[in-house]
Amino acid sequence: MTFTDSHTHLYANEFDNDRDAMMLRARQHQVSHLFLPAIDSEYHERMLQVAREYAGVCYPMMGLHPTSVKENYLEELAVVSAYLANPEMKFYAIGEVGIDLYWDKTFEAEQRTAFSRQLDLAVKYDLPVVIHTRNSMDMALEMVGERHDPKLRGVFHCFSGNAAQAARAVGMGFMLGIGGVVTYKNSGLQTVVEHTALEHLLLETDAPWLPPVPHRGQRNEPAYIPLIAQKIAELKGVSLENVAEITTANALRLFRIG
Repeated sequence: MTFTDSHTHLYANEFDNDRDAMMLRARQHQVSHLFLPAIDSEYHERMLQVAREYAGVCYPMMGLHPTSVKENYLEELAVVSAYLANPEMKFYAIGEVGIDLYWDKTFEAEQRTAFSRQLDLAVKYDLPVVIHTRNSMDMALEMVGERHDPKLRGVFHCFSGNAAQAARAVGMGFMLGIGGVVTYKNSGLQTVVEHTALEHLLLETDAPWLPPVPHRGQRNEPAYIPLIAQKIAELKGVSLENVAEITTANALRLFRIG
């Protein structure tokens, strides 16, 4: 039985003091594949260094996070494009990209432009896109849906929408990223999981944030993926092994591993 963490920021400062031990715990809990989303140019080299140190286990993405879209977003997008155009570099997705209107709407127009351009990059390089949405689910769904491009595929990371939005995302061929929030009481995510086939779900931690119960308030890490899988198994009325097998197959197929 093996698990996949489809979204984890292992290069974050929070892991600097015990990254090797954290990776060992992940292996001990059968978490075999870890996908690293990009944030912005301040973090790209840190991410790539971790991917090099744990080659064959950690797989890097490339993109500009919506909360990093500021006055210099065109420069940041140029950096993203340069990495993707480098034939010596290997990336497994365009991400993490999208729209975040929770903290600040100052750069909403720029976020929409950045997201649109990175959707173009996903099509150009035939890579899945990992989409961050916060207070923007309908907007992101609309922007993806209006493209009508069969190459456009990916995952709505840390899915926080309702059942109707989930059905719309799945109908466009996208996966839903399910993390620790599914273990929170009254999150609403349980209903979404109950009504969505396992073939459309990915497991993720978004570590070091959003840890599952019973670790709320602590640092999250990939070793907690089985706790998320167990909750999904309970909601779906299937075995833990079934959740592990199907969600790992989903991730490896989406990111084209193996």
